[in-house]
Amino acid sequence: MPFPILPAAIARALDERGYAEPTPVQSAVLDATLEVAGTGRDLLVSAQTGSGKTVAYGLAMAGALLGEAEALPPPGAPLALVIAPTRELALQVQRELAWLYAPAGGRIVSCVGGMDPRREARMLYDGVHIVVGTPGRLRDHLERGNLVPEALRAVVLDEADEMLDLGFREDIEFILSATPAERATLLFSATLPRDIEALAERYQRDALRLAIKGETRGHADIAYRAIRVVPREIEHVVLNVLREADAPTAIVFCNTRNAVRHLQASLTERGFSVVALSGELGQGERNAALQALRDGRARVCVATDVAARGIDLPTLSLVIHADLPHDAEVMQHRSGRTGRAGRKGVSVLLVPNARRRRAEQMLAIAKVTPEWMGPPSADEIRRLDGERMLSDPLFTEPPAEEDVALAETLLAERSPAELAALLARVYRSRLPAPEDVTDPGEKRGAATSRAPYDPMDAERIAAMGPAVWFRLNLGRRDNADPRRLLPLLTRRGKVDREMIGAIRIFERETKFEIRGGAAQAFAAAFARNGSPEIQVEALIGEAPPPRGPKPKNPRGMKHARRIGDGPKDPAKAGHRKGKPHQAAQ
Repeated sequence: MPFPILPAAIARALDERGYAEPTPVQSAVLDATLEVAGTGRDLLVSAQTGSGKTVAYGLAMAGALLGEAEALPPPGAPLALVIAPTRELALQVQRELAWLYAPAGGRIVSCVGGMDPRREARMLYDGVHIVVGTPGRLRDHLERGNLVPEALRAVVLDEADEMLDLGFREDIEFILSATPAERATLLFSATLPRDIEALAERYQRDALRLAIKGETRGHADIAYRAIRVVPREIEHVVLNVLREADAPTAIVFCNTRNAVRHLQASLTERGFSVVALSGELGQGERNAALQALRDGRARVCVATDVAARGIDLPTLSLVIHADLPHDAEVMQHRSGRTGRAGRKGVSVLLVPNARRRRAEQMLAIAKVTPEWMGPPSADEIRRLDGERMLSDPLFTEPPAEEDVALAETLLAERSPAELAALLARVYRSRLPAPEDVTDPGEKRGAATSRAPYDPMDAERIAAMGPAVWFRLNLGRRDNADPRRLLPLLTRRGKVDREMIGAIRIFERETKFEIRGGAAQAFAAAFARNGSPEIQVEALIGEAPPPRGPKPKNPRGMKHARRIGDGPKDPAKAGHRKGKPHQAAQ
């Protein structure tokens, strides 16, 4: 179905971008807004990431911002405000709206943490049409008088559930209270929990509720492949997969920052143009890495799960899971970086035989049927190089006059066969050399001979299992304390407080227990419902974490904060009658 009638400038932007027809969320939003064109109706929309919702609310605002005019008025006080939970998402939204409103003369600026607030203040003073920002920075500009809200016609809350999970409720309510009452309020959220509905009731007027169903089997435009690997050869297999696919942009996911650093260095040494993304990088470094991927200076990104959400690279066609994801939800979020907006993509899992059973369970939970295969061989990659060589610009571009003159000189000294062989050598020298790798085979390892996986078995096993320790990447340096962590864990993990056991807070991380059958569901819900910058990892097979150093107070008066009704004496904290004590250190 083609796009309905839109303002001429917006229709021209869509046509230039190659948009032939709207996605489901765009179609639903447009139908709702065109019913009451120009009135700016409030919307409450539940839609998954990667569904085209940024363009959807960009189109929904067009009537209120442009009306019947061909172009926007001269920049002044902002006409629309978009609030996003993270810097990466806000900057991505700013880029999307920039091309959508470019033919209308739109000026869109971002205001996010980690950037120079004085530069943002100057841009706001010079005049804008749309402001996109994170809650804390937008509130700061409002309080300082840099952001003038009186002319706002539309306010968008993008990924509202995640903003509440990250503790931005007070900032959001402050911003909404400062905006004109007659504004249109568009609220987009992956889920609609009670807190979101309460926010909608308070700040929206007769909002139309739209629930856009997502795919039940992951992304339909993603082809999944599972490659058998020998653990010691994983780096070599990553290299061969990258060489075989020859993707314009690829992401390789690792589970730890150390693994990212190591793999980035290894691929760079072998001749790939590589950037890294992980939580230890500053915002400027992340922006530079993403820009290098967008403009083609880098073709490979090695990343932790910080890049699993909120990042959209139009040329990304390959995702490699160098480390298996922690669960099916993480796998789908990682894979969802490709296969977006109707584009095709490939997601490749590298599976050692010892972990095949776990990979099969995860794929079954995600309702994904992959193609199982061995790793690409060096001979196959060399064959592909021969096919690709003739389509290289080295061959397709017409030679210059000086090239023809040099060719005649060379032909006088060498035979055509010799020159062709030298040309092939030059072409190969520009490419990373493929590696000889091993296919461990279908029949190796006991895991491959077991009965087919039944998803119900996982539920029964999880229900009977013992308590599971998890690691959270927040610690004392992040001002972590039980009062802050308990709501975060219960809300994002969808568990009751009594299912959380001991909590032990260290300098850079926190370790905590999830009791019995709740562990698997907790891990899946936590990965699905929140920011990728706040992560948990199950400590399968590890001993319980130590309690850490005792307090320096000789009388032991300043003990770590406790949760629940545990004993007051810290020496007695622990398990009582088989139940873990809820303590934080």
